[in-house]
Amino acid sequence: MSHLKASETTLFFNTRDELAKVKLEKVAFFEADSNYCYVNFINGAKATLLTSLANIENLLSSKFQGGDPMFIRIGKRYIVNLNFIFQINIPKQRLILTDFDSPNIMELTISKEALKNLKQLYSSK
Repeated sequence: MSHLKASETTLFFNTRDELAKVKLEKVAFFEADSNYCYVNFINGAKATLLTSLANIENLLSSKFQGGDPMFIRIGKRYIVNLNFIFQINIPKQRLILTDFDSPNIMELTISKEALKNLKQLYSSK
């Protein structure tokens, strides 16, 4: 899979049979599944990419190098858009994402340790 740079806020994923355009400001989170990665948009749409979460993480870190990151890696399974984090619930192991514009509220099950680290990151700002 090759990656084409379109702009500072858009990624293109190009394969032989498919081209996927991913607007980063609309991405709620990326989710790992073996050699695939699911892109979950804040409006509820979902796309499958034939790439690993590590590759996504590398692309994002190169895009936001030197600036404030828009995404954060949480555990082995998720990369989350910081702009959509609404609630961190450590006892229930839940991370709630929303944009308050669409009716979608997304709940992710995350380990307590990862949520504690995320909460500490927010508390130290």
